[in-house]
Amino acid sequence: MKQIPNLFTLLNLVFGCVAIVYIMQTGLTLVEDGNGAMAAVIPEKIYWASLFIGLAAIIDFLDGLVARLLKTSSLLGKQLDSLADVVSFGVAPGLIVFQFLRLSYAQQADGLDVSAAWLWPAFIIPCAGAYRLARFNIDTEQSYGFKGVPIPAAGLLIASFPLIYWYSNQETIIRLLLNKWFWYIVIVLVSYLMASTLPMMALKFKNLTVKDNWPRFLLVALAVICGLLFKWLAVPLVFIMYILLSLALKKTTTA
Repeated sequence: MKQIPNLFTLLNLVFGCVAIVYIMQTGLTLVEDGNGAMAAVIPEKIYWASLFIGLAAIIDFLDGLVARLLKTSSLLGKQLDSLADVVSFGVAPGLIVFQFLRLSYAQQADGLDVSAAWLWPAFIIPCAGAYRLARFNIDTEQSYGFKGVPIPAAGLLIASFPLIYWYSNQETIIRLLLNKWFWYIVIVLVSYLMASTLPMMALKFKNLTVKDNWPRFLLVALAVICGLLFKWLAVPLVFIMYILLSLALKKTTTA
């Protein structure tokens, strides 16, 4: 029985590995645009990676829940969870950014021949995630609150971008996702948020009372509304709401 939560954690890792396979099988291809010119695109397979990162997040939630229900929480499980998370929500999302950077540079003349040094900043994301997880593992004060954005939240944010790219009909959003400077900003902001000690709300429910969990219920309600209105674009919007709500709660509790 005590190994059941660990099996869930390993499934998280498997889904992260599958996501990486889909990301790395999506080499850029050249297609003819409406004006007869050739343009570089990422094949649709990359959004399958987003799906598996999402499945990994579900399993990541369930393994802790199963461990608490079976009362089999252990230090081994904690370390194993972090190792799986750094792959599913660090390495895989970092590779998504790597591919989008390639696509962004490919819009330029001779962009397919860009030096790899311009793409390597994408790997700052898994490095920041690994740092955040290592700090979490030795910190005993992060039960119902976090220091820095949790790596699954950062991973899900980045995993949403391929879905937004493929399913958005707004030219402004497409152009933004094809802008290399947008991705460098994402790298800096997401990495900083993970490595920082900013107080972030944990999404674990202490109980089901509104009094103790109203911020979590509010965030869930906002997520549902945004999902209905904005589809996949809701993910970055909810991510921003999560940060703002966490910081606002900290200010009200320390005022």
